[in-house]
Amino acid sequence: MTLVLDSGKVAAAEESGLRYRLITARRLFILGGLLAALLLSVAVDLALGPAKYSLSEVISTILWPDEAGNQLRVVIWDIRMPIALMAVTVGASLSLAGAQMQTILANPLASPFTLGISAAAGFGAALALVAGVAVFPAAVQFMVPVNAFLMAMLASLFIYSISTLRGVTVETIVLLGIALVFTFNALLSLLQYLASEQALAAVVFWTMGSLTKATWPKVGVTFVALLVCTPLFARRAWALTALRLGDDKAASFGVNVKRLRLEAMLLVSLLASIPVSFVGTIGFIGLVGPHIARMVVGEDQRFFLPASILCGALLLSVTSVVSKMLIPGAILPIGVITALVGVPFFFSLIFTNRRKAW
Repeated sequence: MTLVLDSGKVAAAEESGLRYRLITARRLFILGGLLAALLLSVAVDLALGPAKYSLSEVISTILWPDEAGNQLRVVIWDIRMPIALMAVTVGASLSLAGAQMQTILANPLASPFTLGISAAAGFGAALALVAGVAVFPAAVQFMVPVNAFLMAMLASLFIYSISTLRGVTVETIVLLGIALVFTFNALLSLLQYLASEQALAAVVFWTMGSLTKATWPKVGVTFVALLVCTPLFARRAWALTALRLGDDKAASFGVNVKRLRLEAMLLVSLLASIPVSFVGTIGFIGLVGPHIARMVVGEDQRFFLPASILCGALLLSVTSVVSKMLIPGAILPIGVITALVGVPFFFSLIFTNRRKAW
């Protein structure tokens, strides 16, 4: 009798292990597919523009730049490559920031854009452009990105402090974020009213969002921020996955919930502020990317984290392609396109959550 029970447990364990391996293989296959789609989108992005090139010309120029013509090499490497890679790094950063905000706040509508963090970062950058005010005077030479980061961090800490209060619900956090968006947008409008023509043009750039001013140094700074934050989140993958079960469950597993939320908020501020300081406000990538990743790989942070990065990068790269195709010879502001795509998705999330609540 004991042998029968033991053999039954062994068979069940083997079946469970096989099912886990199949699920893991499926998730890895999805990640590989997202990566392949991203590489294809980047290649198409490099091929499109006033002068169109074939994918074979683009790939050969990337792999063997010395063998390509001088004009083709300059167009691909010096003009289009920074824009294409900026789309990838900005999309990955915003999507990762949104994914972790949704995790630590247990809020499916949380993102740097919807909770006012992007608006705060944009106001900080505009404060430097219009008034020449440095929030951190010791870093005057880098006051635009530093202002953006500090204002985003202040907004993040404010949201975090409110979320820790007893009785605060998910709906309260969303409404608070909307209030912050309106507040910082009003302050931004005031700066626009007081700005000179040159400063006003720069502020309009932030509000619309554009990749056209991307340069290799800006790509490098954004990539370094992503490179620093990603391993820190990956190291806390188990704790972040446990947090999705609820604060009490996570605490019973030995997770310091308050410290984890504070660390994540600081990293989210960095991920949200650096892209905004360079390319302006890009909305809804931090909301849409994590939800797509969650639908295809689930909540396990070991897979959810890279999937969020790849989904955000793919979304913004595809948006960059679309911005070049809608009006021949013109490149539309990418922030406008992401907003047009994100608003219907935002509405669908609201109605989905209402149906679940009913």
